[in-house]
Amino acid sequence: MSGTDDLDDSASAAPASEPLATSAPSAVPTWWVRPGLDVRDGRLRVAGRDAEGLAREHGTPLFAFDLTDVTDRVRRVQAALAATGLPHRVRFALKAQREPEVLAALRRLGEPGTPGAVGVDVCSPGEVAWALEHGWRAEELSFTGSNLVDRDLEAILRYPLKLNVDLLSQLRRVGRAAPGRRVGLRLNPRAGAARRFVPAGRSPDDELQFGIYASPKPTKFGIYAEQLDEAVAIARQHDVVIDTVGVHVCHQVHDAELPQLDEALAVVAGMVEHLRDAGCPIEEVNTGGGLGEPMMEGETDLDLDAWAAVLARRLGPLGATIATEPGEFFFAASGVLLAEVATVEDRLGTTFVGLNAGWNTAALRFVWGEWVDVVPAVDPLAARPHRVTIAGHINEAPDLFAEDYAFPAIGEGDIVALLNVGSYCQAAGGTHCLRPVAPAVYFEERLGN
Repeated sequence: MSGTDDLDDSASAAPASEPLATSAPSAVPTWWVRPGLDVRDGRLRVAGRDAEGLAREHGTPLFAFDLTDVTDRVRRVQAALAATGLPHRVRFALKAQREPEVLAALRRLGEPGTPGAVGVDVCSPGEVAWALEHGWRAEELSFTGSNLVDRDLEAILRYPLKLNVDLLSQLRRVGRAAPGRRVGLRLNPRAGAARRFVPAGRSPDDELQFGIYASPKPTKFGIYAEQLDEAVAIARQHDVVIDTVGVHVCHQVHDAELPQLDEALAVVAGMVEHLRDAGCPIEEVNTGGGLGEPMMEGETDLDLDAWAAVLARRLGPLGATIATEPGEFFFAASGVLLAEVATVEDRLGTTFVGLNAGWNTAALRFVWGEWVDVVPAVDPLAARPHRVTIAGHINEAPDLFAEDYAFPAIGEGDIVALLNVGSYCQAAGGTHCLRPVAPAVYFEERLGN
């Protein structure tokens, strides 16, 4: 360790008037250890590279990516869907990860139109332009975006992409601007599957539930069952053909949430049948993303074959192509954020561990309420006897990565890694307080074993 202040296990680490927050040693999180993110001789490695060495070489904060993890996950989803025997398409959500190095790895998975190719889910005119600029054809893009104005549609409709209309007002706009166009409808079945959990060491009152696009509470997304007939009437008025439906009914779905997904897709299938009875030739059902991955101790990988079986059971009888477009599942686990410990200090009985990275760099907790584990780059599997608050360097009170968090001994100047931050963080990053966007290093091959 380095620096002037340390969070130490010894009795002399702090004066009696400033006791360290300690407790019985908590379980060390090991859920994250896997090929591409492991420990060798007590040191954290990313794609076989020493994490602390990367931080010292390139500076912090720094994203470090194992791109093999990304491509493996895409192949696993493709294989699970292929095993059902149903026609299928796999895309990825560009809003989750748009860095050129990652896109290049995905583009190399297959040329347009080949079985290994992966398409792109886009949600703004800027994302359309970005995907085209980085090697995708318009026909490989699926657009689903909310609250579009006419100039947005003008930029989108010039391309032969798959357009999923989000609201009745949007359908009218499309009909006026492009009569005769084939479109999809984003449906809101008022049901979904969302991960619920209680963070380790917390009470049931601290249960967290991730938000989803479709729930009993009205949301800004999608067309409800009661609106289907009106949507069909609007489409007929403008000679628009509805040939696709899309839903976003999942967020961080694990095996335990698959029954919820099954129920939600049963509703979706009924809505599709209603549209078909009204004369709409539905050719694709886009199931969105929302596939979960482990985020804390005790969690395991989603059984992709079981997930695909749910899709096949509920949507297979429709005879349509089944599409999916995960973002977080493909990218989150591939990236860690390396940061330096700037401060270790007792404040009125609470030990603060301050990092030189904040919500502008990794917004998962602050925007989506997601759990982020933090591990030291050196001795990442050490015991965790202390309770700390991990704070960022943004000059705002909510800039806290964790509170009452079990943590090992740590010192100022040490390097830590924030895990599972490969999706959404860079894309949602900003320069609040004029803190710069964190750079990144990308590794296509893993060193060693």
